[in-house]
Order: sequence, then C-alpha cells, then structure tokens
Amino acid sequence: MARVALERAIDPGWVDEVFEASRQRQYPRELLFSTVVEMVTLVSLGLRPSLHAAAKQAGNLPVSLAALYDKVKRTEPAIVRALVHGSGERLQPVVQAMGIEPSLPGWRLRVLDGNHLPASEKRLAPLREQRGAALPGYSLVVYDPDSGLVRDIVACEDAYTQERSATAPLLASAQEGELWIADRNFCTYTIMQGWHDAKAGFIVREHAKHPKLLKVGAMQLCGRIETGEVHEQAIEIRQDQAPWRRIELRLDTPTEAGDTTIALWSNLPSTVSAQQIAQLYRKRWRIEEMFQRLESVLHSELRSLGHPRAALLGFAVAVLAYNVLSVLKRSVEQAHRDDSKPALDVSTYHLAVNLRSSYEGMLIALPAVHWTAWSCAEPQRIADRLLELASHLNPRTVSTAKRGPKIHKPKGYVDATIARSHVSTARVLMETCSPTP
Repeated sequence: MARVALERAIDPGWVDEVFEASRQRQYPRELLFSTVVEMVTLVSLGLRPSLHAAAKQAGNLPVSLAALYDKVKRTEPAIVRALVHGSGERLQPVVQAMGIEPSLPGWRLRVLDGNHLPASEKRLAPLREQRGAALPGYSLVVYDPDSGLVRDIVACEDAYTQERSATAPLLASAQEGELWIADRNFCTYTIMQGWHDAKAGFIVREHAKHPKLLKVGAMQLCGRIETGEVHEQAIEIRQDQAPWRRIELRLDTPTEAGDTTIALWSNLPSTVSAQQIAQLYRKRWRIEEMFQRLESVLHSELRSLGHPRAALLGFAVAVLAYNVLSVLKRSVEQAHRDDSKPALDVSTYHLAVNLRSSYEGMLIALPAVHWTAWSCAEPQRIADRLLELASHLNPRTVSTAKRGPKIHKPKGYVDATIARSHVSTARVLMETCSPTP
C-alpha cells in the first residue's frame, strides 16, 4: 500500500519536472533531484537513520557525498513549495475516490498555521562562535482536515520572519470556495480582505488590538454548542465594505490559558449559522495534531541539517511522507468501516511502525521496477487497489489505543490500595528493624 501511494505522490519523473519548472539557479547534472527526494524520504520514514546512511546504502550514487549535501543545502524555497503543493494535488483525487464527508458542504477547508524548525547544533560557519543554537527555518503550512492532506507550504529561510508577511503567496493563490481557518495572529485587515477579494471564506480568531472596528451591531443569542453559548453581531471595518460577522463563544469551562470567551471573525454568508462557524473553528486544532505527528512519528526535524534550505527540504519531504500515511490511514478506515460498530481510528504511529518493519523485505521481493505503472494510473484504480489491500490488514495492528477517562483527584487524596501498601511496608520494616527479644 505504501509503495503504491508513494509512486503516486512522488513519482521520480514528476519530481524532476517540478524541479525543472520551479528552479531558479539550480540545475541538474549527474544527480537528479528525484534521487535526493527519495533518499530524504527514506530518512523521514525512519527507514534510514540519516542522509549519510541513505547515500551509503544507495550503492549507485553518481556523485560524492559532498556534492549530495551541496545539492540539498541549495534547494530553493520555490521548489519546496511546488513539491508539496503538487503532491497534494496528485493525492487529492485518490482520497476523493475513497469518499470524503465535507465538514461544510460547498466549501473546501484550509487550516493555516506556522511552524518553526527546532534549533540545530549543526550551525553555519558565521554562527559557530555563538553559544546558542540557531533556528534553521520557518514555514507556513496549509492543511485540509477533511482529506487529511497538507495542501501547501511557504518555506522561509529566515526563521524570525513575521508570519503575517509570509502569507502573500497564499493570498495570491486563494480560490473561490475555499474556507480559511486561522488563529488570532492572522487577524489583520490585509489578510482577511485578501481572502474576501478572492471570494474565499475565512474564520479567524479575534486579536485583542487590531484591526479596529468602525461599526458594531447589536449582540444576539444564537443558541448553544457543547462547549458554551454562541452569540453573533455584525461588524464593519471600512465604510465601503459589506458587514462581516463576529461570533462570540462564551465557554462553560475556561481554556488552559484562562480564556472564558473566544471571538471569531468571518465573512461567511448567513446560510452558515453561528453554531456551525464555532464548530468549524475547533477543526483548527487538527493542524496542531498534525505537527505533533510530524515530529514524533516522522523525522520532520532533521537536526543534522543545519542549513536553512536543507532543513526546509527535510521538513517538506516529511510532509510528503505524512500525506502518504494519511492516504493509508483513510484506506484502512474505509475498508474496515462497519456501521454497526464504532468507527475505526487508525494510528499514524502504528502505520509507520508496520511500514518500517516490512518495507525493506517487500522491495527485495518486488523491486522498484514493478511499481512504476502506479505513478500514472487513474485515481479510482489506485483507490480501489488500496482498499483491496487494506481489506486484508488486521485493523487491530494499526488501531489507536484508547485510554480511559482521566480521573481528577482532590489535593491530598491517597488511593486506598496505595495506603494499604504503605502500611504493610512500614509494618515489615518495623518488624525487621526491631531488636530480637
């Protein structure tokens, strides 16, 4: 299943076409860009411990290791973005063929958030005299929670770039029918108006200081959701602008930060209720879960790559691997779907573990030449094949482990079993240490 999905996601011929169309100063000679992506993918999936090990085991690398690292650290941000965006476009029809239930019919969700790569001890020469490790890069990631795929990425070599200034390429590519969901840092007039001008919708959490409101309508109670009461009012920022909507969710239980109210701005039409808007914003947290999986399941943060462009390429390839695992996750869940039982929740971690344990043996039995036909196959055929293979998989081996509810114990509470154990231990110690009569 992984090999079929990989052939669709990062077909070597397509990867080299992306490189040729997006490159600015780089050029291919003996080493193809698809070879670089393949080796970094093996590292991201945990099949190789490092890029150096992947190159050593490749056997037929046409250039030296120094030339390989030189190629990696010169990968341009435009190539990184084109690779992620194009791969998402290639996998979306496959996921669509398996069946997607949209969170809001008629709209395509796009969750936007930023991600800083961790500080690396593999520093550039000018930073080796400094005590602190430098951040190698920063990226804006666009995630589709309905399909589970990362659809776009903006790679920034300067890790300290303000993320608002990096949204310009995303605003330029926004399309009608998309619904962008973002946190309060993106609550600026320029960003929201950019989405509005592109005829896209947005749901953005309100910032405490900006933008300033020109006119505020009366607050109206719109009902409840499971976390609190929902209120709504009309707002205006410019005189020549149609009113937007301000949704206020008054929480029954404060957040971990102590917030009792969450305010959201949106330009969605009145056909979308305030309760729906409040519910849709909760899907923003799925991108946080996606970042956690990238860090814990996949090697998205290659600390051995300290050069900004090399680190960003490593992160982007990990995103490609995550998209492949997302396709496998959906195929297993759909193949074992049973309306009479609770929905199966497949663990990305266990998928990766199974992949690492059997991938090498599969390639020995069936070399790469047997898989090239899947790179240009019809999406429906690929989806059918993945579902067929997934039906033979034991779902227990990849299902998520369910934990019981957390019990909040009052301060000073001691479990009875623990107390009895402490008493028994104390009695044994007293009998052991007491003098013999």
